[in-house]
Amino acid sequence: MKMMKKDLITRIEDAMPPEEELTDLTEFFKVFGDVTRLRILHVLQVSELCVQDIADVLGMSQSAISHQLRVLKAQDLVKRRREGKIIYYSLADDHISTILSTGLNHIEEE
Repeated sequence: MKMMKKDLITRIEDAMPPEEELTDLTEFFKVFGDVTRLRILHVLQVSELCVQDIADVLGMSQSAISHQLRVLKAQDLVKRRREGKIIYYSLADDHISTILSTGLNHIEEE
């Protein structure tokens, strides 16, 4: 019995991500802890938009949206592209949409 427990502990230890990755993951998930950022991500699930359009949809100021977009960009959750003087934002990749959908599905379960 003791040997089985030791094997289990070894398997768990081997499967554990390195501390640096866990720290990065913690920072990644912290970004999802803000309602405004979640609202922006949900808007960008529907369409690529510029800061003013996002601000209009959410009823917020451009500066508030720009601040949150910087946070989202720093964690690679959104990407941007320039068209003339206008910068358009979109989700960085399909993983972000999956994370949002999975989270919503989880909290909607009864």
